[in-house]
Amino acid sequence: MSSSLPRSAPRTAAVSAVVATALAAGLIAAGSATAADPAGSTADAVRIHDIQGTTRISPLVGQQVSGVSGIVTGVRAYGSRGFWLQDTRADDNPATSEGVFVYTGSVPTVAVGDAVTVSGTVTEYVPGGTSSGNQSLTQITKPTVTVTSSGNPVPAPVTITARSVPSAYAPEGDPAAGGSINGLTLQPGRYALDHYESLEGTNVRIGSSRVVGATSPHHEMWVTVKPHENDNRRGGTVYGSYTSQNTGRLQIQSLVPIAQTPFPKANVGDWLTGTTEGPLDFNQFGGYALAARSLGTVADRGLERERTEKQHRSELAVATYNVENLDPSDPQEKFDALASAVVENLASPDIVALEEIQDNNGAKNDGTVAADETLKKFTDAIVAAGGPAYEWRTIDPVNNKDGGEPGGNIRQVFLFNPERVSFTDRAGGDATTATGVVREKGRAALTHSPGRIDPANTAWDNSRKPLAGEFTFRGRTVFVIANHFGSKGGDESLVSHRQPPNRSSEAKRLLQAQAVNTFVKDILAAQRTADVVVLGDINDFEFSATTEALTDDGALHAAVTSLPRSERYSYVFQGNSQVLDQILTSPSIRHFEYDSVHINAEFAEQNSDHDPQVLRFRP
Repeated sequence: MSSSLPRSAPRTAAVSAVVATALAAGLIAAGSATAADPAGSTADAVRIHDIQGTTRISPLVGQQVSGVSGIVTGVRAYGSRGFWLQDTRADDNPATSEGVFVYTGSVPTVAVGDAVTVSGTVTEYVPGGTSSGNQSLTQITKPTVTVTSSGNPVPAPVTITARSVPSAYAPEGDPAAGGSINGLTLQPGRYALDHYESLEGTNVRIGSSRVVGATSPHHEMWVTVKPHENDNRRGGTVYGSYTSQNTGRLQIQSLVPIAQTPFPKANVGDWLTGTTEGPLDFNQFGGYALAARSLGTVADRGLERERTEKQHRSELAVATYNVENLDPSDPQEKFDALASAVVENLASPDIVALEEIQDNNGAKNDGTVAADETLKKFTDAIVAAGGPAYEWRTIDPVNNKDGGEPGGNIRQVFLFNPERVSFTDRAGGDATTATGVVREKGRAALTHSPGRIDPANTAWDNSRKPLAGEFTFRGRTVFVIANHFGSKGGDESLVSHRQPPNRSSEAKRLLQAQAVNTFVKDILAAQRTADVVVLGDINDFEFSATTEALTDDGALHAAVTSLPRSERYSYVFQGNSQVLDQILTSPSIRHFEYDSVHINAEFAEQNSDHDPQVLRFRP
């Protein structure tokens, strides 16, 4: 039967001309489609591997094709609706995929195992739009679909294994094409991205695989087919450099409606056991994804949330925690869980720098900037959890000038335990007034405490300004600078068509890091032995240019580098355990203990998407 989808073009002389062009270009072998197949294609029909070609862009893009035959291997009835079609007669070129996505726009009228012929337009769809830099998905659009038989066996899956995926990630992009790899001939035996691209739309399978990205609210998880690739003791796959991209990672989604079969919950370190099978998709949120027609079973490996050690009496414990847009409208359960983490998992640090504290009415955009209600609710919850009665210091931002959720007015905040430390209040600091450094009685001092660092600097446009504070612990001054640098929004993904990808957001963070580094040098110029702690959501890796700028001339040391490489992470993104949150110390802080306390990022159930960091030292 024929579907009711709109007909894009009948089989005409124009389509025959397309076939003739493909034959002349060597894209179709003469006589390659003469044998009968379940869909009943004819000798001059364009085959799927002719559409896919040997590069990322179809040689037939923008053209009409008719009589494209194959077996339906997967149906997606939600989101980008359509189905996957696979040819039963593969060519002998490993660079050409035998599967393709047919975009219907409405719920498809076909079923897995149907043999169909399709006519339509070959297009290249870029998930997220061309500005995202993403690779494109080759598909057939505006299709006319004819089912010729049903109940056919699905083509045997290609098994993706540790051996089949190359260790090299991607070729260098073509400089003449702006660094794009779109026009390069695929080398699936040499590069991981080429290997996955050569299977785009193809029915694939993985065996038991380790979970490296917990189940998200969007019902997806990340696994690796390479069980020992940059792994650590908690089961994650650590992202350690721009040139080591962890090629075994794959996103797993399900084609089965959630209402019918709930997507399983998994934490990092669990295993997706058995066989998971379905077509290989490419999407906006991570690139290559196995759209599972059949999903394995999650084996719980019992990952536990960490607890750091309690600081000794003579040790100062300083922590940073991004609490993810906390405001009074959040349920009490979130406040209680975050408070319990401060008390139980972080052992009640003496000073806690908070990021993403929102104003008193959260995202309501009515000019409110004060956050005292948010902070009272949080500190009350900490007391209820058995923690200290923290006091706080912060500076309210100018409305909607610090980025983040519109109306939320996120900012950094200092919590401190007055039983252990005291805060030196120096009046005059506000959202637009810069704090400075002076020398008093041979020691450095801030002109405003709390105060903002260089808030008029364009590096902080639409971004959080660093909050500086002067504390005293056991008679010694400690300067603490809380930060929330610009996000990675706008960066191209690891699966960008440009290789290496463009990391445009780094330019702003580089300027922000330079501003903070300059301020720290001002403190050290006034007092060479000053204890300075710079901390917060730096939004960048320990090996990044941002961190290099923060540590320029030895003004600061990135404490996370004291950890083994396998333990350096505070965030998990697309199956990569990576550093975003950091604590950096001035040269006088020679001996310390550093802990990245893993309580959120590896878990399906999170109170924040960041793990807090704790530094303990004797000033």
